[in-house]
Amino acid sequence: MTDSRICVFIDGGNFYHLVAKKLNFSELDFNFDEFVKFLIGERNLIKDGKRYYIGTVREKNDGHKSLQAMSRQTKLFTNLIATNWIIKTSKLRTRVERIKIDKRVENFEKINALGINEIVFSRSREKGIDVKIAVDLIVGAIDNKYDAAIIVSFDTDLVPAIDWVRNRQNKKVEYIGFSVPSEDEHNITRPTKTLIYKTDIQRVLIEDDLKPFIK
Repeated sequence: MTDSRICVFIDGGNFYHLVAKKLNFSELDFNFDEFVKFLIGERNLIKDGKRYYIGTVREKNDGHKSLQAMSRQTKLFTNLIATNWIIKTSKLRTRVERIKIDKRVENFEKINALGINEIVFSRSREKGIDVKIAVDLIVGAIDNKYDAAIIVSFDTDLVPAIDWVRNRQNKKVEYIGFSVPSEDEHNITRPTKTLIYKTDIQRVLIEDDLKPFIK
């Protein structure tokens, strides 16, 4: 319907790690406003209907690397706010993870022979982004702010909220997934099947679909 009221929810962390990084472009080089226009077509974007969710970068003892990341993120936020985006953030939590080098690892015997029995590394994860999206999705439905929500995410934790707004509030939910190839078959970005099954409309975008929005 051309008169449908649309709200767009973009999981920025998902988009960066599973799309932008693999296609070798920065969020600063991506025109999110034109992307939203592409997604909604001739329908009407509601007030505060462009919503971007991301974990905030914190300074680390890694030279200038984290400072540069913080600077890029601040510039991204400034650009988005200038065109009326609502930005919701959460802290990135860093934890130490360990991988045992045993028979589950290919060529583990050769690696063990070098005296390497485990790999220790730090991993940063966003905490609470899915909750923030789910809350906004539900509150917007209760307040009858939108007719359809467009969700750009890979997070299946959103399914309960999607089910609720569809079944209890009769709202439509559109899922935007991505298909990004990789030489490593374990690193291919694929649309989330659960979100495909749980939404009203599904679109899977490839690199050529995104090129018009990359500066």
